[in-house]
Amino acid sequence: MTEQRKRIPVQHLVGFVLSIALTLLAAWAALGSGLPTLWIIIAILTLAVIQAGIQLFMFMHMVEFKSQNGHVPWNMMLHGFVLAAILVAGSLFTMSFGFSHDHDEEDHNQHEQQEQQEQHGGH
Repeated sequence: MTEQRKRIPVQHLVGFVLSIALTLLAAWAALGSGLPTLWIIIAILTLAVIQAGIQLFMFMHMVEFKSQNGHVPWNMMLHGFVLAAILVAGSLFTMSFGFSHDHDEEDHNQHEQQEQQEQHGGH
């Protein structure tokens, strides 16, 4: 039998602390900093990419040394990126071209009055 010891998952703890720190930094950039909007967006996107890298390497076993010295699940990552791109593109398309209804009650009433006048020949 192999000897099993309880180990503290140092790599997971470091990744967790870094993730929390990056999240708090992004929240501060959005809420507490006096930066222009463009710089806030750039900072948040940069922090998000860094945090995604931390997640991939420290939690999701991006590089498994036990599995043939550096196996990377590229296939799963590619499908994840394609799915994310489809969802983002579909959401942007729907938000841009999905609805053209006018929900303003005043404009709706004016439009109905114009239609009634047109139907009665302007009388």
